[in-house]
Amino acid sequence: MNMRTTVLSLLLALTATGVQAQTPPPQDVAWPGVLRIEVDARDIGRRIFKVKATIPAKPGPLTLLYPQWLPGAHSPSGPIDKVAGLVVTANGKPLQWTRDQYDVYAFKVDVPDGASEVVAEFKFLSSQGGSQGRVVMTPEMLNLQWNANSLYPAGVITRNLQAQASVTLPKGWNYATALETERRDGDTVVFKPISYDHLVDSPLFAGRYYQQFDLDPGAKVPVRLNVFADDAKSLVAKPEQLQAHRALVQQIYKLYGARHFDHYDFLLALTSKLGGIGLEHQRSSENSAEPGYFTEWDKNWLGRDLLPHEFNHSWNGKYRRGADLSTPNFNVPMGDSLLWLYEGQTQFWGQVLAARSGLWRVQQTRETLANVAATYDRGRPGLAWRALQDTTNDPTIAQRRALAFRNYQLSEDYYSGGQMVWLEVEGKLRALTGNKRSLDDFAKAFFGVNDGDWNVHPYTFEDVVRTLNGIAPFDWASFLRERLDGHGSLTGGLEAAGWKLVYTDTPSDAVKAQETRAAGINLTYSLGVSVANSGALTDVLWDSPAFNAGLAPGMTVLAVNGRVFKGDVLKDAVTAAKTDKAPITLLVRSFDRIDTVSLDYHGGLLYPSLQRIAGKPDRLAELWKAR
Repeated sequence: MNMRTTVLSLLLALTATGVQAQTPPPQDVAWPGVLRIEVDARDIGRRIFKVKATIPAKPGPLTLLYPQWLPGAHSPSGPIDKVAGLVVTANGKPLQWTRDQYDVYAFKVDVPDGASEVVAEFKFLSSQGGSQGRVVMTPEMLNLQWNANSLYPAGVITRNLQAQASVTLPKGWNYATALETERRDGDTVVFKPISYDHLVDSPLFAGRYYQQFDLDPGAKVPVRLNVFADDAKSLVAKPEQLQAHRALVQQIYKLYGARHFDHYDFLLALTSKLGGIGLEHQRSSENSAEPGYFTEWDKNWLGRDLLPHEFNHSWNGKYRRGADLSTPNFNVPMGDSLLWLYEGQTQFWGQVLAARSGLWRVQQTRETLANVAATYDRGRPGLAWRALQDTTNDPTIAQRRALAFRNYQLSEDYYSGGQMVWLEVEGKLRALTGNKRSLDDFAKAFFGVNDGDWNVHPYTFEDVVRTLNGIAPFDWASFLRERLDGHGSLTGGLEAAGWKLVYTDTPSDAVKAQETRAAGINLTYSLGVSVANSGALTDVLWDSPAFNAGLAPGMTVLAVNGRVFKGDVLKDAVTAAKTDKAPITLLVRSFDRIDTVSLDYHGGLLYPSLQRIAGKPDRLAELWKAR
């Protein structure tokens, strides 16, 4: 018997025994009854969530699913590894469950005669830190995501599955979520029933120290900023700081002209303990920032485009979503082909609205854009072999794991690379219409429709092209595909806006802020390295002087020209080498070896900056001006 015959016989035998039984596909039918999810979140010391899911069922085979493909993550990254202690019962008696051999997110049980529901209980053992993933429980706060703390039945489209959730919190803690509260019994909160789709889309923050700010006082559709902190002092916000957040709400309404929520809740954790997050939802968003977000306002400006970015997603990504991302449940694979619009244009508008609202000053916005532009001018050599479009596959390929040579491998470049594409679209629209139309018009036409509707409204590439043509007729399909599939420059929008990218020996405040956040120095455009304060090389630019001298991430610089490494010592050496033609000598450790590396570089320090083009109108000033 040959190998092919043997394999075929084995597959037939497995099929006959039922091992390959398929998970029932989602059907557009109503699921009887209500899925009840009860979570006990009081074990903050050991960071354990205790989950009880009561699932309406009928006698016969039943497949329970743990959400795998997560909206916003765009990837099959449901934390199934943290599920433990699963016990399934019916009528109080235990049922044997088996995990699907080919789908680790699917659990199969047989519901006995006379049973109308099954109860599945498990523990979600959340991260203790380190390499286990994001921390979601601390002594002061927690972040409850329903996708991580629930199971649901296969065979139904999840928008047709009604669910009711409840949570028991640590004593005296406050909470915030987009869910509507039905009642609170002591520390147990019961929420009103909602579709399972919207339950998963409505996470919860809770904590000891909490403050809520009304961002649209007197409005019929509330927008609230719910702030949780490691300590009470971080909750103090000045009137002018709140005014900038309130201006964000008004500026985004002017941009889109419609709302796709009945209320909106920013969930913001000011923390050095809870894991960092920025995750979009239809009626809320999960966000984190430094504890000094309010109290050290000037120091922490760099991250203040996060809330504008996530708020934008209510329109772009949640209400209007790429058709291949709009799946019938959380275990059908998603397609990420349109993330250059979903995330790219959101990245664009997030920074524009930071400027329009006053969360950023114009100079801060300009310096940040210079950094982004430099990335796609000199900082992404990988674009020579890999197209921007292909990076939309990275949520599945890399799932945000660290990469050896990020600048050459590329990762989720559809964010900032997409931002640069949309800046060029903005300039082209203005050029085609004599400055009468802009990307604002696209935003209103594409996303600002059906006021009040918050069901998913999918789109395709053809829909994008059709809307652009409705604003200014042009061969938009070719324009976009050349930038998405090609290997050329992505900085054309700067010249159209009346600016050009230059490199000087003086770091901008945006560069300094990035260096502070990274706890190191950034010499990407000179030596081709980023170096932590410890001397560890955190990045080496492909084909740069550092790369060609043999340096790589993971090595550690011990000394520079005979002096113990410090960031300023290395910068001084780069400056001196501009006139001194001797090479820069580094003492470098790699594993248990210490080697001397010579860098024959004499170009001096180089940092990106934007410079006005004489005689051309300043379209960036127009773009960033408050409406």
